[in-house]
Amino acid sequence: MKTLSLEGRMTLVVASSAIVGALVFAGVSIWPFPQLVAWMREAPAKPGALPDVVPVEFFDGGTALLICLLVLVPLSVWVAHALVEPLRRLIRALESAVASYRDGDFSMSIGTTRRDELGDLIRMHNALGQTLRDQRQHLAQRELLLDTVVQNTPVALVLTDSADNITYANIAARHLFNEGRSLAGLDFTTVLASMPESLREAAATGEDALFSVEMEGSEETFHLSQRGFRLQGRPHRLQLYRRMTRELSRQEVHTWKRVIRVISHELNNSLAPISSLSHSGAELARRGDLARLPGVFASIGDRAKHLHTFISGYASFAKLPNPQARAVPWGPFLDALGLHASFRLASPPPEHPGWFDTTQVEQVLINLIKNAHEAGGEASEVTVAVHAVGRETLIEVSDRGPGMSETVLAQALLPFYSTKRSGTGLGLALAREISEAHGGRIALSNREGGGLRVTLVLPAGTP
Repeated sequence: MKTLSLEGRMTLVVASSAIVGALVFAGVSIWPFPQLVAWMREAPAKPGALPDVVPVEFFDGGTALLICLLVLVPLSVWVAHALVEPLRRLIRALESAVASYRDGDFSMSIGTTRRDELGDLIRMHNALGQTLRDQRQHLAQRELLLDTVVQNTPVALVLTDSADNITYANIAARHLFNEGRSLAGLDFTTVLASMPESLREAAATGEDALFSVEMEGSEETFHLSQRGFRLQGRPHRLQLYRRMTRELSRQEVHTWKRVIRVISHELNNSLAPISSLSHSGAELARRGDLARLPGVFASIGDRAKHLHTFISGYASFAKLPNPQARAVPWGPFLDALGLHASFRLASPPPEHPGWFDTTQVEQVLINLIKNAHEAGGEASEVTVAVHAVGRETLIEVSDRGPGMSETVLAQALLPFYSTKRSGTGLGLALAREISEAHGGRIALSNREGGGLRVTLVLPAGTP
């Protein structure tokens, strides 16, 4: 049950002090102190005799005030000490608790039996301490779990500070760089000095990289991921070395299986008709029906031509030559492109010439424009736009077809992926290969109002 508040207590103390002061002043200036002084002055010479009645002479105000001060000041000091000392002890306890919290010790609590605002403050402080203790315990458990996961992950993790000293390394990193021994405190540059050259070069770039090294008599492929950030106000760099040999082997097998399926399907689609037509031609020749033989041979030639085109597409993807980039004026280039594919120029091209391999980029744009026409939208809505943005040139091919789903957008650039029954899955993959060979990239996005936009991003100007 709560007693008087601090304000009520102070009111009682102030009121009591005023009453006591008035009583002391009255006792000194009116009664009984003046009578006592007068009686002492007129005391009889003989002990036990009563004094004569004499008139009382009151003290003057100054004397009375001086006597009151002599009595009340020590009393006020004692009362103030009695009131302030509990507050002083509480403040010292709170200071000690805050200092403990600052040092990371949340075990301190303050005992109290008060039922006023100060008691509420102390109980709230103790509840805060308990909350901090619980949170610290939960945080310690999460940190222990995280450290266990990081230490036992197969990805080698190395954290270095601004001086390139290793501040943290997990078990995989210790085995990769120091034969299982601790790496903490070592200079990472010195550690890398004994590693293979390909690993040192990948780490020196400061960017993500894929590299291979000779380890234990076999070649291991690693993916390096590097990120810089600030930890406790200081710059740090985190490097993750992930073994990719098994993953790449699985992906390679999966890719080869897909290639074999696609080639087998296309070969069967061409060889089966050729075999059937050859048998029909032989039968017509045996019967002497020579008039129908040219049609049979023409059909065989068409299927052989289709098969040749299919194989040539795979060969061009597998044997893409290095681009021979040069300055290309946009006007003549777009005019020549219009002779091979039908499109509408959405905006005037930049005055500054582009810098790319004309043959390769032209082939990419022809394929992209062809895909735009096959998307099913209006032919007049197939547009090409060229923009210069900073140090990059953006070539956009847009249509008003149905666009692509999120799943198709995520896989459309992969080799041999196609949603068309007769597609090889090489058109967009080849465009990606050519753009990356130029130091650029390709991006696909759906347009507002329907349609697809394919953006070919190339470096602008001479390298």
